[in-house]
Amino acid sequence: MRGTLVLLRPVITERSMTETGTGRYTFEVQKNATKQEIADVVDVNTMTVRGKERRLGRRIGRRPDWKKAIVTIAEGQKIERYFVEGV
Repeated sequence: MRGTLVLLRPVITERSMTETGTGRYTFEVQKNATKQEIADVVDVNTMTVRGKERRLGRRIGRRPDWKKAIVTIAEGQKIERYFVEGV
């Protein structure tokens, strides 16, 4: 998986934004990405988020599953592009 984009987008929620003050950033990553491929930082926690069931009329479908990574960086470091809209 080398040479491909591992981090897809930042996850912007109320909880993830409060954790940025302590140096923890949340990203959506490729489903087959490993912790070593995600980043060279202090700590990486990964989890697979199950897709929700959605209904359109009588038909029931599912949103796709996706993988989330919570990255902890060292004290004093900051990820600048995390707060830029449209990235």
